[in-house]
Amino acid sequence: MEYKFSKGIAELKPSLIREILKSTAGTDTVPLSAGNPAPDAFPIDDVKKIINSVFENDPVLALQYGVTEGYAPLIGELEKLCKERYGVFGENDAVMVTSGAQQIMSLLSHAMLNYGDTVICEEPSFIGSLNCFRAFGANLVGVPVEADGMNIASLEQALINNPDAKFIYTIPNFQNPSGVTMSLEKRKAVYELAKKYGVLVLEDNPYGETRVAGEDVPAIKTFDEEGVVVYAGSFSKIVAPGIRVGFVCANKELIAKMTVVKQTQDVHTPLSSQLIVYKWLTECDFEAHILKIKDIYRRKLNLLCDCIDKELSEFVEYIRPEGGLFVWCKLADHIDMLDYCKKAAAAGAAVVPGVAFLCDESAKTQYIRLNFSTPSDEKIVRGIKILADVARTYSK
Repeated sequence: MEYKFSKGIAELKPSLIREILKSTAGTDTVPLSAGNPAPDAFPIDDVKKIINSVFENDPVLALQYGVTEGYAPLIGELEKLCKERYGVFGENDAVMVTSGAQQIMSLLSHAMLNYGDTVICEEPSFIGSLNCFRAFGANLVGVPVEADGMNIASLEQALINNPDAKFIYTIPNFQNPSGVTMSLEKRKAVYELAKKYGVLVLEDNPYGETRVAGEDVPAIKTFDEEGVVVYAGSFSKIVAPGIRVGFVCANKELIAKMTVVKQTQDVHTPLSSQLIVYKWLTECDFEAHILKIKDIYRRKLNLLCDCIDKELSEFVEYIRPEGGLFVWCKLADHIDMLDYCKKAAAAGAAVVPGVAFLCDESAKTQYIRLNFSTPSDEKIVRGIKILADVARTYSK
């Protein structure tokens, strides 16, 4: 039988990162291509106690259907978190629990995009979100990311050139893959442009709690008085990605429509996962855990960067990020980036070619993305040495 797939899916390619992870699973390859939290960052003992308590005291609640918006006590805690910790909850806002932050991209796209509409994205940007927008038939327009965030002049030109744009997608904190943090000045500029041109801002903040240097910068949503900003939060980097719990904070009208969309996708996020997060927020030491994961990532980030400086400085340029999970490296011009990635994987160190993060996948780039959270310290050291050895095989 000949399968006639939808327009949005027919030309969609598998996530290059997921394919790399599949090809290296079960091998001794150093997974510098991954993006998983560090194994020792999981609050395993806390989660184990919570799960035992839930299934000992209220198993039916954990196993039963729930309301689409989320478990009411958890929503109350998330509203408090958004107000008191992040400053992103306004009087006309509401919160909904989602199956990971990735679902927020899908819900908003489903609610807002017609086939061929434009989504303006940072260039480079997270492949999972780019592929989500592509699946809904979006025209992706990239705006270059500089050391302090999106180029604002290019953003405004993109808005002028694309009057059908529905939203701007940004990861302001420790952007994936570039590691860049958007400045306060540029955050305010993005918000003002969104108001001026009548588009939404999808502010994705999965890495905000992983800051290991510098000062916190207010979220774009903190300026929002017009219902312009959709704030996407996640517990994947705080608690665990496997439980698939995220949350969205946005204007009540938007949340209502996204709720209808979620009913068509998965009805609701599993109650067992929601209960884990609720009890973790209310019964465990949030601050102590955040300090613990920051210590872990500070050490691993510094180890990776120190190894790059020692072994790879002749072959790459990079900006040391202030948090997140990634370092974005530009290879020397005489090195063929795609060929280098293939040779590195064959030698035992997997990295992600930068083309995976571009709006136009046929464009050229000299960048590669390295991850420091997943590999052990020993593997970080070994992986960078492998990358240096491979780099030396190219003649200038």
